[in-house]
Amino acid sequence: MGYWNKLLAPLAKSPARTPATPTITPTASGLLTIGTTTYINPAGSYPIYHAADGTLTTIVNDTDHPITIVTERDHSPPPADIVLAPGERTETGRGDCVQVG
Repeated sequence: MGYWNKLLAPLAKSPARTPATPTITPTASGLLTIGTTTYINPAGSYPIYHAADGTLTTIVNDTDHPITIVTERDHSPPPADIVLAPGERTETGRGDCVQVG
């Protein structure tokens, strides 16, 4: 039994770990429209599906949070992300996803 006590002694002396707190994305009140899809009280990230014929995708931010249209990252240099304040709208032919907050 002395062997096990000696083996586990460092664990008993170590400080207790605090549980990891999950990162919570704020939920926006209102509506987020991407193309023909509308999200109610959105939170997190939503993909942008572009039409094959090159038609621009409409994005409407009717929420109480700013949103960011994340542009393609594989260009050198990458184009700047587009930020829409509450109540703004745009049409875009680029972008990978929309992030709330």
